[in-house]
Amino acid sequence: MFVLAHLSDLHLASRPRLAELIGKRGLGFINWQRKRKYIHRPEIADAIVRDLKGLAPDHIAMTGDLVNLSLDDEYRRARAWLDALGPPHDVTVVPGNHDVYVRAVVPSPAAHWGDYMRGDDGREGFPFVRRRGDVALIALSTAIPTGPFMATGRLGERQLAELADTLDRTRGLFRIVMIHHPPLSPAKRYLRRLTDAAGLRRVLAEHGAELLVHGHDHRRALVWLDGPDGSKIPAAGVPSVSARAPHGDEDGAGYTIFRIDGGKGAWRCEMIARQRGEDGTISEAGRQLL
Repeated sequence: MFVLAHLSDLHLASRPRLAELIGKRGLGFINWQRKRKYIHRPEIADAIVRDLKGLAPDHIAMTGDLVNLSLDDEYRRARAWLDALGPPHDVTVVPGNHDVYVRAVVPSPAAHWGDYMRGDDGREGFPFVRRRGDVALIALSTAIPTGPFMATGRLGERQLAELADTLDRTRGLFRIVMIHHPPLSPAKRYLRRLTDAAGLRRVLAEHGAELLVHGHDHRRALVWLDGPDGSKIPAAGVPSVSARAPHGDEDGAGYTIFRIDGGKGAWRCEMIARQRGEDGTISEAGRQLL
């Protein structure tokens, strides 16, 4: 039995200096002041992590948006949060769009959290692979800086080609693809979509995977993607780890536990939702076999 916990979208925020409020960061700060600071609360994330640690998972997957405006202080605080979450060997991170909010900070996630974003072979960059027993965690980055009012992501042809090769090399293991943006988005999320999601779905349909996990939408979701030979691949989204309460079509804070056992051709994966209630209590909110 291998137990994986899946978290996403911490949105840890710091107050910017005036000089940092040029362009997109200024608009993001206005949005934070108007509503988002009342939604994303670090004390709620801390409570979620305490609950998670009580279940003693074997590994933790964090699928991006650790920070809010990609400020230096946010990166440092997020590093301290990751250190408290667990050592790099036991926690795998992929970045989200808020982690590279503007072009100047593209190198910053790796500079601050690089040991959480590195393959077993020491490779830096994406995709990378971490093998834990019979589980292969395949980490992708969709994080790109975008213009105002946009939150799109992109993998690019190189990552997609390397993903195809990686999926083939890890065939026979329980392959978990980690990504920030979802592989399918409704029309209303057009400016927040993964722009080459169709390419990702084609690679998965040809080469297969046992599970895909993502964040970005701040809500719990499960869709089934086409795999090889008529098989289906579950793609599971998770709420923000820090959300105080449901907001619009977003869920309150939660995370997911995956319990994986079996072997090639006979895998068994149980998905267990853990959710924070209105009274602050965190409890199981449902489970199903994938």
